[in-house]
Amino acid sequence: MKKYGKVAVLMGGWSKESEISLMSGNAVLDSLINSGIDAHAFDPAKQSIFELKTQGFNRVVLMTHGKAGEDGILQGALEYLQIPYTGSGVLASALSMDKQRTKLVWSTYNIPMPKGLYLETADVNQIKANFKLPIIIKPVHEGSTLGLSKVYKWEDLNLALETAFKNDNSILVEEMIVGAEFSITVCDGVVYPAVKIEAPAGDYDYQNKYFTDNTVYICPYPLETSLEQQIKDYAKAGYKAVGARGVARLDFMLDKTNKPYFLEINTIPGMTGHSLSPQAFKAAGISFDQLCLKILDGASLG
Repeated sequence: MKKYGKVAVLMGGWSKESEISLMSGNAVLDSLINSGIDAHAFDPAKQSIFELKTQGFNRVVLMTHGKAGEDGILQGALEYLQIPYTGSGVLASALSMDKQRTKLVWSTYNIPMPKGLYLETADVNQIKANFKLPIIIKPVHEGSTLGLSKVYKWEDLNLALETAFKNDNSILVEEMIVGAEFSITVCDGVVYPAVKIEAPAGDYDYQNKYFTDNTVYICPYPLETSLEQQIKDYAKAGYKAVGARGVARLDFMLDKTNKPYFLEINTIPGMTGHSLSPQAFKAAGISFDQLCLKILDGASLG
């Protein structure tokens, strides 16, 4: 399709999620090529970002996950180069990658979230003073559950803190919501069907997200009508609050009383065979190829 010109699919990069980025990027690349797009793989860890300009690329599809890919750095470079790109802009990307600042913004919109504590040091006494077990310990600036631990016994707390701080210089401690796990996708203000995630032993970790077939996904999941509308309203508000653009995925839990708790927002959702957003679009009658073209069509600056 000549209207898009020469398209770069950015994938890989330097983050700990580069393996998943390559999986997402190659799936999108194959789809775009099959749709007749002049699309090419581009790994910013192997090529200078300035080559996008010298090689004559007209648009960029961002499939970079994690730090230096989803946090506004590449988005800022592309704006400097004046090359339209997909997904959220600089501010929304940086804000959404920071779980603590996302929580602060969401709190002004009264979006329900787990009780949390932001820490830059392993302050065991403060954690014990503020929480009852079980709790979640996670890095502030990582995705794909990297560095995340569930703590059921206080004797496991130090190891969980060590694991989180190996991945980041700041962490979040959160109460653990016991219940069902979901994601919901928003694209340009339109909310798509929720996906219920049933992982083995309730452990939706890195392995069960991407490399096993043991996790069950249910989409669309039949929610009670008023609850479904409430969740859609929260999702739309959370998307708008951070200034997201294009496709974004919000993760939430329902506790045993069906009260929702929102966890985070992902501004470049995965596009692997196990990814959640493509399932939501499929449930709405939008194929993977149509989704990839929809993402490409939304490329812009600012």
